[in-house]
Amino acid sequence: MRLLLDTVTFIWFIGSPHRLSSVAAKSIEFKSVAVEISSISISEIALKHAKGKLNLPKENILIAIDRLALRVLPYTAAHAYQFFDLPVHHVDPFDRMIIAQALAEEIPVVTSDSQFRHYRNLEVIW
Repeated sequence: MRLLLDTVTFIWFIGSPHRLSSVAAKSIEFKSVAVEISSISISEIALKHAKGKLNLPKENILIAIDRLALRVLPYTAAHAYQFFDLPVHHVDPFDRMIIAQALAEEIPVVTSDSQFRHYRNLEVIW
């Protein structure tokens, strides 16, 4: 089984794991689960870091991904084409791209963001 962490879940996972729901934390910890982070999340973190809204430098991201054995899911043309079909339930472009990835890959997203639940056929874990 695969799981895709949204950006905030990843940030909490590495810095404030107590903020994760018990269901989310247990899902991520299963040894048989491949936990992934989107390349989109890395870009979002880089942008927020550059604007001074988040103190999370690249080195910390690289270390966390390695230490937690996360897989980085690249954003592909198939994901971008899925983006065309998304209704605008969520206005954040980074979250919409993560939603498109999850739908194209048919994998659940671990997120506390209630807007994700508005997308049909998207499994949300929280």
